[in-house]
Amino acid sequence: MIKSSTVTGGAGVRLHVTESGNPRGRPLLFIHGFSQCSLAWSRQMQSDDLAATFRLVALDLRGHGLSDKPREGYTDARLWADDLDAVIRTLELERPILCGWSYGPIVILDYIRYCGAERIGGINIVGGVTKLGSEAALAALDPAFLNLVPGFFSSDAQESVRALDALIAMCFADTLSPAERWTMLGYNAFVPPFVRQALFSRAFDNDDLLPKLRTPVLITHGARDAVVKPAVIEQQFAVIPHAQVHVIADAPHACFWAAAATYNARLGEFAAQL
Repeated sequence: MIKSSTVTGGAGVRLHVTESGNPRGRPLLFIHGFSQCSLAWSRQMQSDDLAATFRLVALDLRGHGLSDKPREGYTDARLWADDLDAVIRTLELERPILCGWSYGPIVILDYIRYCGAERIGGINIVGGVTKLGSEAALAALDPAFLNLVPGFFSSDAQESVRALDALIAMCFADTLSPAERWTMLGYNAFVPPFVRQALFSRAFDNDDLLPKLRTPVLITHGARDAVVKPAVIEQQFAVIPHAQVHVIADAPHACFWAAAATYNARLGEFAAQL
């Protein structure tokens, strides 16, 4: 059974959080990507295998899902850190494993930069990026994805929906039923264009932070990722040499959805080691 709650994050923003699984288990905190919401993690939140052992928590980031959507506050790394810190403290998550998809690892690194890593037990980077706003950051992204960016920022509904529908197809490939695709299009379109634009306006590389990480890290990537190039794995492993790497064959950007059983089993193994 999934239950919902509201946590007050940075600058008073109300954050929507869902929870399932074993309340006494090691917490797994799932952090979605750009223009998504916590529903993207439904194949984890509703997984009997994970639920038997772990406390499963999924967050709607500020500006997304059922969380508040203020006009400002998306370019301040401290506010993102405060959001994650509020969830961990309010829900009393003891040394959670932070699982960040796509844009999600950026939020995780915001948290570590300002709050440290002492309160977390591990990190799972899932098809993730760790830098923005530079040539190196752009080089990690597929050109077909970058071609969609103007549509993400558009206030024209038809142009925006076309870009978002193409993003969903790119992330999930042919793994969605029509009902699932329409649901995802709905919660993507629910994110205001000004939020999407603000997320892309940030600029940093985190290259100063990543080599200092001592927290256990699992890098997960789909071999057919059409958003974040699989070559990014080598870049991340070069600065996090203690990381474990799991490449899921034939999986797209949303590898945790398309190959949920494989992803869940490997995440469970990683968590059990900690």
